Amino acid sequence: MAACSFRRSIASQLSKVLDLPPENLIKSISAVPVSKKRHVADFQLSIASVTEDSSSNCLAQDLPLQAQKLAERLKCDAVVSEISAGPGTVNFTINRELLAKTVLQQVLKDGSEYGVKSELFSTVPRQKAVIEFSSPNIAKKFHVGHLRSTIVGNFIANLKVALGHEVTRINYLGDWGMQFGLLGVGFQHFGNKEKLKSSPLQHLFEVYVQINKASEDENTKELAKDFFRKLEEHDEQTLSLWKQFRDLSIEEYIRIYKRLGVHFDEYSGESFYQEKSQEVLKMLEDKGLLQKTTKGTGIVDLSEKKDLSSFSTVMRSDGTSLYITRQVNLAAAIDRMNKHSWDTMIYVTDKSQSSHFQHLFQILKLMGYDWAERCQHVSFGLVQGMKTRRGEVIFLEDVLNEVRSRMLQNMASAKTTKEIEDPMETAEKVGLAALIIQDFRGLLSSDYQFSWDRALQSRGDTGVFLQYTHARLHSLEQMHGNKQLTDVNVACLQEPDAISVLQHLLRYDEVLYRSSQDLQPKHIVSYLLTL
Repeated sequence: MAACSFRRSIASQLSKVLDLPPENLIKSISAVPVSKKRHVADFQLSIASVTEDSSSNCLAQDLPLQAQKLAERLKCDAVVSEISAGPGTVNFTINRELLAKTVLQQVLKDGSEYGVKSELFSTVPRQKAVIEFSSPNIAKKFHVGHLRSTIVGNFIANLKVALGHEVTRINYLGDWGMQFGLLGVGFQHFGNKEKLKSSPLQHLFEVYVQINKASEDENTKELAKDFFRKLEEHDEQTLSLWKQFRDLSIEEYIRIYKRLGVHFDEYSGESFYQEKSQEVLKMLEDKGLLQKTTKGTGIVDLSEKKDLSSFSTVMRSDGTSLYITRQVNLAAAIDRMNKHSWDTMIYVTDKSQSSHFQHLFQILKLMGYDWAERCQHVSFGLVQGMKTRRGEVIFLEDVLNEVRSRMLQNMASAKTTKEIEDPMETAEKVGLAALIIQDFRGLLSSDYQFSWDRALQSRGDTGVFLQYTHARLHSLEQMHGNKQLTDVNVACLQEPDAISVLQHLLRYDEVLYRSSQDLQPKHIVSYLLTL
């Protein structure tokens, strides 16, 4: 990585002056963000982070003075052409021709792996990661939260794969529980085998809405309980209908996820862990962690003083179906550890589920599973106001179709649109980029107000503009040939605009590293928009 060789060169000079090993200094030297308004140096050393490392008595002095003193002790060389002191930093400017030559050579050599081979990642061990995301409920709405979970989880998985980690993508479906008793009864009344085959998600949703209207009726309630009891007892006919609901839904999901550029290695679900969740209850009981309230509810005390100031419910009092989400999630986590022996497991859901996951990880720890420390909940905020022309979002496909039709309309009215072979596909791809960039621009935890007009603008910081720039760069390559250049005259790349682009390319590995540490896509998105 170009930046690595420069960082190393600066670190080796600093190490002689400061009498610290160069490895300790590399992390304190970072590329300076590009500024359109003024000329900036290429790298800076933060004085504060160096004084933390050294035990010397220079903490008492103020940082600008220390920076000044250190800058005076350093000399320019073949790599560094200018050294100056800032408020608490020492700034280094790289020899301009060397900067252009090194960055361009590195970009040509690494191609699409540019940045990911940086030595910033050399201390990060290659890991096995399990990522659970998307996770819709069969026969219910695929709401905007599921959409966010899908694109955020996919981003994290892609980033980890790019950095050489081994990733298992799991879609954990809501495919069990009392609602399947209702759905089964509903299907016996209103179901249609043909519609189930041709559009399962829509048909099951319609059936569920219809039967829900009658769900207060005592007779319907009894029939639903009966259907679900048969499911739990593995009655062949009931199970085969349920299996059809599940398999056909997954088939359709696979097709729709493909439009989003998303795939899963495993379609798991709550149904997998029914027996295992009973085992978990027994384990909790054996370890003396399961307590019964006077009402008969099963709880686990999570408080430090063991005074029940914080507890988690793991079992219902009615004893009919002991099914409860947390209990099943415990079983799933333990099972995945046995199956995948992962190094890190990440759950991607909205922030309303934060305390659920906190409790889950605490219970696992109490059960003696130290790996609970390596579980992580990546939470995100709520999106308000995403509607299609037909009304609120019910199916993922609604969103994709809306993106496509709005983008087609924009393309038809834009003067710059060329004749293209497949306008539908282009509209969908560009529109999706717009949707994703709008979602990734802020911190994941922020709520935001969704706007189609803002997301699909062709100018400004939008996904449409990114795609447009990307397309223009490709057409430049096609017009001028893109054969590999070995011999570049870098003296031609000395004007400020060219230097800004080179400086910005220099920072890419740091931006990747930052996103890999906090799993926030906004660092990469704002980097691309600046580029």
